Order: sequence, then C-alpha cells, then structure tokens
Amino acid sequence: MNDPQTTPHVPRIVIIGGGPAGLMAAEVLASAGPAAAHIAVYDAMPSVGRKFLLAGKGGLNLTHAEPAEPFLSRYGSRSADLQPMLSAFGPTELRAWAETLGVETFVGSSGRVFPKDMKAAPLLRAWLHRLRGAGVQFFMRHRWLGWSDEGALVFSTPDGDVPVQADAVVLALGGGSWARLGSDGAWVPLLEKRGVMVARLQPSNCGFDVGAAVPDPADALETRREFFRDLVGKGPSTQPGWTEHFASRFAGQPFKSVAIHFTDSQGRSFSRKGEFVATATGVEGSLVYAASSLLRDEIAAHGSATFMLDLLPDRSHEQVLVEVRHPRGSRSLSSHLKSRLSLDGIKAAMLYEVLGKDAIADPVRLAAGIKALPVRVVAARPIDEAISSAGGVLFEAMTPQLQLKAPELARPPVFCAGEMLDWEAPTGGHLLTACFASGTAAGHGVLSVLGLQPR
Repeated sequence: MNDPQTTPHVPRIVIIGGGPAGLMAAEVLASAGPAAAHIAVYDAMPSVGRKFLLAGKGGLNLTHAEPAEPFLSRYGSRSADLQPMLSAFGPTELRAWAETLGVETFVGSSGRVFPKDMKAAPLLRAWLHRLRGAGVQFFMRHRWLGWSDEGALVFSTPDGDVPVQADAVVLALGGGSWARLGSDGAWVPLLEKRGVMVARLQPSNCGFDVGAAVPDPADALETRREFFRDLVGKGPSTQPGWTEHFASRFAGQPFKSVAIHFTDSQGRSFSRKGEFVATATGVEGSLVYAASSLLRDEIAAHGSATFMLDLLPDRSHEQVLVEVRHPRGSRSLSSHLKSRLSLDGIKAAMLYEVLGKDAIADPVRLAAGIKALPVRVVAARPIDEAISSAGGVLFEAMTPQLQLKAPELARPPVFCAGEMLDWEAPTGGHLLTACFASGTAAGHGVLSVLGLQPR
C-alpha cells in the first residue's frame, strides 16, 4: 500500500471554455498521460464547441493555404505576437492534425481549406472521443464566476455554486460576440479586478449602419444651413440607414462583383473585389467584414467612415464614361445603363440612393459615381451580431507562454488562449487557426510550468 506522504501529487489542470482553443489546450496537456495530470474542461453551455459548430454550418473553413507571410499579415498589429505560435502550429500543422482524426481536407479555389465533407460535427465528435479516451473530463453547465477568497475557482451550476481547486488554469472563454453560444465577455471584469490589462471588446468582422451620403460641394451651403438648424433644435437630425424606398426593396440583396476602396485618416488602405449585402440599415458580408477593422477605428476616431464602392471594377473609368455618354435616344436612363453597362437592380438603385437625380442626369458625375460611389458608414453593428470581436487580454499582460503576469494570479498559474486575447483577423480560416495555435501554446506553457513532458 502506498504511503500518502510519499505518493506524488498529481496536478489538477482546469480549462475553462470548450471551444477550439480550450480543447486544443486539453489535447496538448493530455499528451503527458493520465497518470501525470488530471485534466478537466468546464463550460457554461450544455455542450462544447457550439460556436465551432455554427461556424461550420455553411462549410467549416478550418484555415487558409496562402503563403506564410501574407497569412501572418492578416493579424495586423498583433502579427509579431502571434508569429511564434503560428510557426509552431499553423495551417500545415492544423491540416495534419485534422488528418489524425480521420478528417481529410482540401483547398478551395479561394485558398480556403475545408474538410472534404465540409462539416464541423464529424471532426468535433472524433476529437471529443479522443480526448475522453485520453482521460479528459468534461463538466457542462458550469459558468465560471471568478475566485473565492481562498483562491478556488467558483462555478455556478444547476445545483448551486461549486468551488474547484486547481494547480493550473487555462482560460479560453472567447470574445464578446454570439453571447447565446457562450462568448459574452463576462470574464472581463473578473480579470480586471485581479489586475489584468484588458483592451475593450469591440465588434470585428461586422456589419455597419450607413448615414447620409457625403455632400457634393455644390450642396455645401444647404448642408451648413441644416447643421445650424439642428444645432439650435429647429431641424430633424439625420437618422442612420437607407431611405425607406431602398430598404424596403433591396434589404437582403447582394452586391456582386464589386470592389471597395478605403483609406483612413492615418493613411492605411484597403482595396479588394468581392461581394457584400445590403441590410435594412446598412451593409454587411465578406467584403465589408474584410474592411471592418479600418472602418470601425475610423468611426471611433472621427464619427464616420466613407468607403468608395466600385460597381464595375472590371471596367475603367474611361470605358464607363464612354458608355454613359453613348446616345440613348428615346430609352430611359435605367434601360440605357442596363443595356450598355449591365447595371440594374440593386446597383442601379444604389446610384439613385447615393447620387440623387441631379447627379444621375450628369454623365460625368454618373460615370464617376459608378466607379467611386461614396458610402458613408456611421456605426458598427452591435458586438453580439459580429462574427468575432477585437480587444481582450493584452499580450503585454502575459509571458510568451501566455501565462498571466498579474501577481494575484501567480499561484496557481493562469494561462489564456483563443479569441479572448487582444487580436483580430478576417474570416477565411485565420480566426480558427489562431485559436488552435494559441490553445496549443497555452497547453505547452502549462506543461512547462508544471514540469511535465509529453509522452
């Protein structure tokens, strides 16, 4: 019989958050073997991976096959912080890892990487089966409330509050988007109270509400009059959103084969072809999401941001002007634009919405509008509508192994991973890849601190 005084202590490692980052940390930790550590995953939801499953509803975009340098550049100002993690576990390693679960992947025409069956559920099922087989325990409907006065983790459960002791903790609590799936940002005050530096959570990969069009210089006097009327309370303030006519007919319809060009007040530029969608109050969709961080920051700094919409990116301004000026005889302008430039539907309506009848009647202004239509956005949509969030735990608040530096959280050591860190990236596989990579890094950080080795 073993002597309790000589039996080695088996550390208990608690992972809070059952998304890709938390599950990846669990996998790394489980590699030390069940005799080396007890690993438990806690999550507030009835099951793990809910946002992961939603992300795969239309086809699980695991990662992207573009070269390393442009891939890393997608993380903007945090590229240098994420580089070591993505070098250790990037797109190539992620695809190889999926293969170990029996999930083959392929590269789509856009460079995005998907499972061959396009689904998230088979991968998640195989992953959880492997984790359970490695001894990882799962505790659902356990919402983390913080720490007790004695230093224990406290969870709210259907049966009341439960304290849990841990020798190391990995927090993988997500950002602030999709609260109904568990990412509600409720962890922010809990960490700030313990002295952790957290950047404010903001929407990322999000839609925007539009405002009034940028005034033409010829209309500047009238604009000033309206401004002063508003200032003294004698005129209505402009409400964000499209006109009722445009919204009622075109909300939900896509702008296809267009381009967006935008340069912010700091000189940072965005220019890309693609698609996006008109909403009841503004714009959303992949092309808008790709520009969202620049648009959001410009709105925060100056109250609005105006991007240029090219309705015919495959035609030059000169070509468009020639077609607009072409004699149209008895045909209406709408018929003329449709026959000469294939401009109709939402694209034609957008010209009337933004330019107005006077500019539409001027061939020079019309051609300029077709190639560079100013779309002014005044507010990002709420964070809970966003695909992801920006902000979170600052990298400066952690060691390179993602351990929090706050003295109050030194024992037991606390690590962070996933979208709760202060980074953001566009859709296209970059979000998931960084979650997997940071979860891997946090898992290795815990192994190092506890002196454990993978088998």
